[in-house]
Amino acid sequence: MAHTFSRTTIVFIVIALIGAFVPAFSVEEAEAKSLWDTCLLKISPKCALDIIGVVFENLTITDACCHDLVQEGKMCHDTLIKYIAEKPHLVAHETEYLEKSDELWTHCVSVSQTA
Repeated sequence: MAHTFSRTTIVFIVIALIGAFVPAFSVEEAEAKSLWDTCLLKISPKCALDIIGVVFENLTITDACCHDLVQEGKMCHDTLIKYIAEKPHLVAHETEYLEKSDELWTHCVSVSQTA
C-alpha cells in the first residue's frame, strides 16, 4: 500500500524537524548543536524536501541535490531520515523507508562520483 503525502505535509515535517531535532537526541547540548550546524545547514530547503519526497513519496531527485546530500554526509542523512521514519504515523513502514534511504544514498554517491 503506497503512502503519499502532500507537499504541505512534507513542509510541516521539515518544520517539525527543525523545531524538534535538537531535543530528539540524548546527547549533550553542545553535541546536539554541532549536529544541527553540520547536518541541517548544509543542504537547501528545496533539496531537503526532494530527499524526503524520494524516501517517503517515491519522487525523484536532481543530480544537484544528490551532490548536496553526499556533502551533507551519510551520518546526517541516516539520522534525519530515521528521525522522520520513527514518527507515529510512519513507523509501521520504517524498514521500507530506511531501505529507500539507503538506495537514495547509493544512487547519490554514484552520481557524485561520475561528476
